[in-house]
Amino acid sequence: MSSLTGKIDFAVIVSATNANPNGDPLNGNRPRENYDGYGEISDVCIKRKIRNRFQDMGHKIFVQSDDRSDDGYKSLKDRAEGCKELNTEIGKGKKANRDVCSEIACREWLDVRAFGQVFAFKGVDVSLGIRGPVSIHQAVSISPVDIISMQITKSVNSESKDSRASDTMGTKHRIEFGLYLIKGSVSVQLAEKTGFSQEDAEALKEALKTLFENDASAARPEGSMEVCRVYWWQHKEKTPAVSTAKIFRSIHIQENIERPKSLQDYTITLDSLDCVAPEVFELV
Repeated sequence: MSSLTGKIDFAVIVSATNANPNGDPLNGNRPRENYDGYGEISDVCIKRKIRNRFQDMGHKIFVQSDDRSDDGYKSLKDRAEGCKELNTEIGKGKKANRDVCSEIACREWLDVRAFGQVFAFKGVDVSLGIRGPVSIHQAVSISPVDIISMQITKSVNSESKDSRASDTMGTKHRIEFGLYLIKGSVSVQLAEKTGFSQEDAEALKEALKTLFENDASAARPEGSMEVCRVYWWQHKEKTPAVSTAKIFRSIHIQENIERPKSLQDYTITLDSLDCVAPEVFELV
């Protein structure tokens, strides 16, 4: 694998139409929104989708969803112990070399060398934290979102002894339309420590372009979530002269109407900066 030679900044514009992009479990699974009414998608949710895409692409992933587990392990501890080389080093107890453990874990799993990971399990003397080079902001919608709630019923009881009627009421939430901006970066200095390579960066780029493949659910029907555009800046320097904040500010998304209903209701422009020009992928 070839080393990552320059810092990477990226931005992804995604749309949600009659979908729940990221439900809040502490708020009845309503779509997340801030106090100003703008929709949000947590960075954890975005990383989950990236991990799923890595998995679909054939890469080994440490933090797998239970319903997508492809190696038979039921917990992170089991998966860590299933790596013989890592388990042997951790088995040395307090004499274990944490740097060696980190190196093994990063070599074994792509998401560990991308996002980092904390290895701390009950009954294990060794704990270590790995800091990953890929950082992702929580996504925020360009315009306030309208949340629509729908009452639903189930047509059959869960158990035969259930005394309640089969038409138990429930609620389903969605937003009519939202355009979200995802921002992220890849640090070369941290990539050197975890072994995150140029090939890994290409895998990340492909994952972002296909973020919602194999992600359909009742809350996000097929086609309701769409990646509209990806911006990918790869600099020649480890620490570019132009800051990441200035790069993100170079993207301007302006509403054309009061209540946008589609991507076409926005005007998107990009300032020219004294740095490498981004790769732009128009996906709609």
